[in-house]
Amino acid sequence: MSDVLCVTYSRSGNTYTAAMEIAEILHAEVAEIRYSRTPVGRFAVLRCGMDAMRRTPPEIRPIFTEHPLAEYKLVVLCAPVWAGRMAAPMRAFLTEHGKELQRVACLITRNSSYQNREVFAQMDRYLPAGHLAEVSLRAGKIGYEFWRDQFLRELSAILENMEP
Repeated sequence: MSDVLCVTYSRSGNTYTAAMEIAEILHAEVAEIRYSRTPVGRFAVLRCGMDAMRRTPPEIRPIFTEHPLAEYKLVVLCAPVWAGRMAAPMRAFLTEHGKELQRVACLITRNSSYQNREVFAQMDRYLPAGHLAEVSLRAGKIGYEFWRDQFLRELSAILENMEP
């Protein structure tokens, strides 16, 4: 049983890969957010971007974890940036469960060189205490490993400083 949970949503696989890297190092449990009905077809990406821009939380499947969400020492939220905003499935998860999360770190993935730091503030709106650490990663680009490893050091320090 782990005291750390990574909650992830990934459409392209980049966010999932980053979440699994974090989970492996921290020996964390992983819970994937999934659409109830995944958008498909030629306009699926456009639909996802529109949902993010409209801040429309889609219907998602329930997630199952070993412990109640409030009992984890740390929950790492991992989500892509869509149209400059938090991905709609993560918004749906936070709408439903955000108040249960006590200690949170946030990881976002992006395609552009812009870091989209405002997405962290968007996530904080659903969290009782905001987030403790953050990282904005761009898969396959220079600096990815450096910032991921810096984030891992921050998370390790947070976990070490928590009361048992």
